[in-house]
Amino acid sequence: MKYLQLIIFLFFGIDTFAQPTDSWPIFRGDQNLKGVSKTVLPAAPKLLWTFTTGDIIKSAPVVANTKVVIGSTDGFVYCIDLTGKLAWKFETGNAIEAPALIHENTVYIGNLDGTLYALDLNSGKKLWEYKTDNQIIGSANWWKEGNTTSILVGSYDYYLHCVDAKTGKLRWKYESDNFINGAAASSNGLAYFGGCDGFLHIVDIATGKLFKKIDVSTYVANSITVADEKAYIGDYDGRFFQVDIKAGRTSWEWQHETTKLQFIASPALIGNRVLTANHNKFLYCFDKNTGEKLWEYNTGRQVEASPVVVNDKVVVANMRGDLAIVNLSDGKLVWSYEVGSPIINNPAVAGGRIYVGAQDGNVYCFGGPF
Repeated sequence: MKYLQLIIFLFFGIDTFAQPTDSWPIFRGDQNLKGVSKTVLPAAPKLLWTFTTGDIIKSAPVVANTKVVIGSTDGFVYCIDLTGKLAWKFETGNAIEAPALIHENTVYIGNLDGTLYALDLNSGKKLWEYKTDNQIIGSANWWKEGNTTSILVGSYDYYLHCVDAKTGKLRWKYESDNFINGAAASSNGLAYFGGCDGFLHIVDIATGKLFKKIDVSTYVANSITVADEKAYIGDYDGRFFQVDIKAGRTSWEWQHETTKLQFIASPALIGNRVLTANHNKFLYCFDKNTGEKLWEYNTGRQVEASPVVVNDKVVVANMRGDLAIVNLSDGKLVWSYEVGSPIINNPAVAGGRIYVGAQDGNVYCFGGPF
């Protein structure tokens, strides 16, 4: 029995150790945008430090190689060390709302004039810039095929842009029918994104050609997550649903019977559970296979920040500035902290710490003894 348990642990535990516990390099944690951290949090995190930028923060922080990177609406990209001290800052010339991506010691981040920048993580030196024709709101993502690494980013110019990670040269761009707000998930050589045109777009990353286009009927303002040929999407009409990608149709759908408010938050996916949050103040947990609502947690104010799953806990923030941790099993509150300023983008959770930006212009770091 012990040998059997060891085999099971090794087989199912591989993915657990694949993502470093001290890294959160993209705003939802991984390329599939699952919103799951591999670290462990203390039972009662303490405020360790704050760092002040020059204006409100709408972006989400990312963490890699002992650096925290975040953009501010003052137009600067800030790189902060783990003690809360400024390592460097880079001026882009326009407000930044998009989260950064850190990949292979390079920071990729877009701003509201539509420019995507590649910066050296250690020095902040600009490596290249690439111009789209309208604002960039969502995070970049990446995909590697052979020796070629591609950076994917959506723009309000209606295009998903694919550029070479090393040079910033355009490889291709794919035209949707409206603005692209969120990040594209990347999996199995395909890019997945929902747009304001009411479609789930699936694009071949090698060629930029459309693989499949599925009608989901309404405006998608957030990022989706994908796993096992299923996509999980929340829309502006208040629907949350699973799309069967192979069948090209919706498998199940949930909507609050009275509020029917928009889903701005992106979903988190772990095991058989999928979580999301709504403008009606609630964090929801569903069975991913059936759409059955397992529990709900009233955060007390509208939620736009996406939830993050950390082992058996869920971290969620709201527009009042409350940061909370609840049980994954039942949604019961176990810890909360009042920042006092709206939080509209999700935290980064890495190395036993929570990093989050707020509209007061501050980055907050929580952690402490276990």
